[in-house]
Amino acid sequence: MTTNNATTNNASADPTLMLEVAKLIVHALNLDTDPASITPDEPLYGDGLGLDSIDILEVALVVSKNYGIQLRADHEDNEKIFASLRSLSDYIAANKAA
Repeated sequence: MTTNNATTNNASADPTLMLEVAKLIVHALNLDTDPASITPDEPLYGDGLGLDSIDILEVALVVSKNYGIQLRADHEDNEKIFASLRSLSDYIAANKAA
């Protein structure tokens, strides 16, 4: 079993965690969007939710604070981790501190 992947097949985020993460994103970025309306597989960056690199950094900070996960700007899997709400939630589910 590989534990360093951005997402793992064994630890898929549940809908409750995805909604929680969506609420964190909306709150952290002060978006005028209903968290429940964020489609799990919609891209977060660019097209889709429309976040830019500064937004992604803010999301990374909030995720780090709330889930005890260290996200680095130079992490090789950042593109996969922040691809969508589902991929970010899957990463959190697989890596959050107990």
